[in-house]
Amino acid sequence: MAEHSLARAWRMPRVWVGLCMAWLCISSFCGVQAQVVVRDDRQVDVTLTHTPQRIVSLLPSLTETVCALGQCQRLVGVDRYSNWPESVAKLPRLGGGIDPQIESVVALQPDLVLMASSARGADRLRALGLKVLSLEPKSHADMLRVITTLGQALGLVNSDAQRVWHDMQAGVEAAAQSVPASARGARVYFEVSPAPHAASEASFIGETLTRLGARNVVPAALGPFPQLNPEFVVRAQPDVIMVGDSNWDLMRKRPGWGGLRAVHTQGVCTFTPEQSDVLVRPGPRVAEAAALMAQCLRTVRGAP
Repeated sequence: MAEHSLARAWRMPRVWVGLCMAWLCISSFCGVQAQVVVRDDRQVDVTLTHTPQRIVSLLPSLTETVCALGQCQRLVGVDRYSNWPESVAKLPRLGGGIDPQIESVVALQPDLVLMASSARGADRLRALGLKVLSLEPKSHADMLRVITTLGQALGLVNSDAQRVWHDMQAGVEAAAQSVPASARGARVYFEVSPAPHAASEASFIGETLTRLGARNVVPAALGPFPQLNPEFVVRAQPDVIMVGDSNWDLMRKRPGWGGLRAVHTQGVCTFTPEQSDVLVRPGPRVAEAAALMAQCLRTVRGAP
């Protein structure tokens, strides 16, 4: 039976054969992605029947990762906090993780929506027929996983994701090499918000500090970003404090903080809002974040 089918196929008109060959070229060799299945952070398989060309990103680190993969032109909308690279500034703003503008997202007719696994509105968007990929990097290992997953979803070859990851790791290693022996072992307190919430050893920020040779005064056992009693820091007596400059004025007014060793030895590094964005986003700019932390360690430990 198979042989008879092949014989009939060979007797097809040349025009039909030509059309078949053209379709094979389009589907197999001319850049159209076959069906792809990617697993997101909900451990749900998301099936993409074509390469996404209209993407909405509702998490800054995901926006930055799409652009680091060279696909910024596919973005049609972002959350209110996405601000890098500069080209995303012209895109529609669609709320944030806790208040996504569902109607505005739908109106853009995206073929893929990227958002954090903890964000609200994902189920509503799926119910409206949109493809939603929930990804939320929280560690260095997560960054690699997210880059790889996004590369697959965007129809890129694996080497594209590997290139981005290699550049990130090379940058972090270069920052680590720039930290002198005199700064290694410094005990660091990194504050991410004035509650105060700190970055512990278990956070991606803590992982970066460890790679720089610093010691985090907030243990992993407290969780990645624990809310602390201010007395905890007074008892810990860090050598170095890293904080956004908008928080520092409030921080130094806390009871007992005027007597901190880091305050008296000028061991406080404050970061601008732009620098703080780099530091608190687990994405492709982690090397830039490492460089900022390394510069702080060199400066406050007497080796600028």
